[in-house]
Amino acid sequence: MKILGIIPSRYASTRFPGKPLAMIGSKTMIHRVYIQASKAFEDVVVATDDQRIFDEVTSFGGKVVMTSENHQSGTDRCAEASIKYTQQTGKTFDAVINIQGDEPFVQPNQLIQLGNLFNDKSVEIATLVKQAKSSDEIFSENTAKVILNNNMEAVYFSRSPIPFLRGKNKEEWVKNHTYYRHIGVYAYRFDILQKITLLKQSSLELTEKLEQDRWIENGYKIKVCKTEFEGLAVDTPEDLDKILKTMQLD
Repeated sequence: MKILGIIPSRYASTRFPGKPLAMIGSKTMIHRVYIQASKAFEDVVVATDDQRIFDEVTSFGGKVVMTSENHQSGTDRCAEASIKYTQQTGKTFDAVINIQGDEPFVQPNQLIQLGNLFNDKSVEIATLVKQAKSSDEIFSENTAKVILNNNMEAVYFSRSPIPFLRGKNKEEWVKNHTYYRHIGVYAYRFDILQKITLLKQSSLELTEKLEQDRWIENGYKIKVCKTEFEGLAVDTPEDLDKILKTMQLD
């Protein structure tokens, strides 16, 4: 199984401009993500639209491709980068892993676990979920929840708590049903990635602001595997400050 790891990375960010170049210890954030991803896959490339990020990746010896600044999602950026990288290297790949550029401590074992799902030829798209342990996780609109079928495929993703637990007070829901929250690492079979980026935005996607619902609405299946590890995503400077205070970094 030949896997290509792609790290979409943009400089512009409403809540944290220049986030990929923020220092975490002695290394930039994008450098730390690259190191972790490279522990899982031989081929890892950063996909960016910014010369500053391009130069940083080049400086530490990483692989990087320039992509359009008009992409609306990391998936779209991955699709362009996957074609460019295969053209540049002459390599072919069975699947692509979309690795979040603001997860400096992403676990290599998680990425390998996700990639291994594509040993099943029927798998089109794959992602990770983690059991929700608190009511805050279930009811937060910032947390995407997902319900699964018996084949470990996603039925639907929502910012609302799903399923609705009838007959129980909301504070009892987490104790009386197993709820799953989405961990936003995507993987796609190479040809499927090219196809789903051609789909028009769907009503469910526009309603929930979750692109994975577009794929489901168009009939694609999303295989799911469970994880116990929840990454340390950096969305704001305050998130980064918390990490720097609690971790010893080189």
